Amino acid sequence: MIGVIDYRAGNAPSVGYALERLGVDHRLVTTAAELDGCDRLILPGVGAARATIDSLGASGLVEPLSTRVRGDGIPFLGICIGLQVLFEHSDEGDVAGLGWIPGSVRRFDDDLRVPQIGWNSVHLRRHHPVTATFPDGGYAYFVNSYYAAPADPGHVLGETAYGVEFCSIVAHANIVATQFHAEKSGELGLRILAAFAEWTP
Repeated sequence: MIGVIDYRAGNAPSVGYALERLGVDHRLVTTAAELDGCDRLILPGVGAARATIDSLGASGLVEPLSTRVRGDGIPFLGICIGLQVLFEHSDEGDVAGLGWIPGSVRRFDDDLRVPQIGWNSVHLRRHHPVTATFPDGGYAYFVNSYYAAPADPGHVLGETAYGVEFCSIVAHANIVATQFHAEKSGELGLRILAAFAEWTP
């Protein structure tokens, strides 16, 4: 059972619809108690990092999520803001993230049009079960003004060019996350969600 974290500031229903299309068992999770029985978790998101962290905190989900993901080691997928809050700090709102992955989140240069909205290619840097059926250079749908900069280059799974080469997929241990919206990226996005549903770290 996949738990899709619904902190009322993300796009959990859209991810739920994509999983439903794939025939994957899932449920929306709004409280810590609802994490019980979930053997993997997805944290989707739209909007700002601070709003996401504040909403997770107000829902009482920060510590229980850390326990399940970092303590119990269940598979975790972050999407968009769900990737950015994994890091130690975000320049967006000057806010501390969950700190599960070393690094920071930075704003694109002012000479670029932000947010980046639309389809862009993703180049894979290594093999990973979640991206095994995603073609190198495949296109995915982005909406982002900020990008993650992992402290360890080994945590970068995919990169995308928008002014700079930035990390568009991060992977570390039982954690994987996409800067793009997998649930809005057509067949290739569905491939990632399907692979995550079967992934055993």
